Amino acid sequence: MTPARMTFFLRLGSTLGLWALMLATVFAGWEAGFFALMAAMAMRALWEYYHMLEADGIGVFTLTGLVCAAVLLIGGFLIVRHEGAENSHDFELLVLVLFLITIFARQMFRGTANDPLRAMAYTVFGLLYIPWLFSFITKIIYVAPRAEDGMTTGQYYVLYLVAVTKFSDMGAYVFGSLFGRHPFAPHISPKKTWEGFAGAMVSSLLCSYWMFALMPGRLSAFRFDDLTVLGLLLGFAAVVGDLAESVVKRGAHTKDSSTVLPGIGGTLDLIDSILFTAPLLYFYMRFALGVG
Repeated sequence: MTPARMTFFLRLGSTLGLWALMLATVFAGWEAGFFALMAAMAMRALWEYYHMLEADGIGVFTLTGLVCAAVLLIGGFLIVRHEGAENSHDFELLVLVLFLITIFARQMFRGTANDPLRAMAYTVFGLLYIPWLFSFITKIIYVAPRAEDGMTTGQYYVLYLVAVTKFSDMGAYVFGSLFGRHPFAPHISPKKTWEGFAGAMVSSLLCSYWMFALMPGRLSAFRFDDLTVLGLLLGFAAVVGDLAESVVKRGAHTKDSSTVLPGIGGTLDLIDSILFTAPLLYFYMRFALGVG
């Protein structure tokens, strides 16, 4: 087996295994387990982000950032679960304000960073980029229409989200590997091609239709037009999400966020595209479909 093919199967196995574990906790009705797994993934990805910057000599407030992320994730989950997704925004803003106050207070009394303004900017960006964007998965679960017995149906929309996003990733990888000839964004990632981009869009669109065909009753908020729009929108967002992480890694002069996942790299490499697709699906459901 060639190294490229081995990488493909390792990446596929790691992706399917981790997302299957995450979604299994949702379908089992174990909300606390789902949140714990989601929060662990977000915290690990944020740590990888800070570690990449520190390894490149860029100062960040790692411990403060991780503590704020934990508060953001735990508090947001509890509010969304009991009061609704629309009530979590004030809490999220409060966490960011308290973070800024904490960082400025540290500089007043300790002066722990040589370039505190740069450190604050990179640390806040990490909070917004990873745990805040990833938390929209939880919001999707509780904003989706409930079944007649009051049970949540949002887990099926999360399944739809993950499938469409990952089909976009895999389509880009397969089509790019097989047919890639024309660079898509060589200044960011030389291996990304227009052929891979086309494969991502086609794969995500077909997956959108396929997921609805598998469980039309579970995705009752969607219509055919929604499937087309979301298939293309999420496919495009997944590509942008993958490129966004490439920008971060290029800025930190590293290839992968870590080596914890065979064939993928780090947790951030696993969830990079979800960080962009989850908010889009949430806002589409809120404003285009009028649910929640």
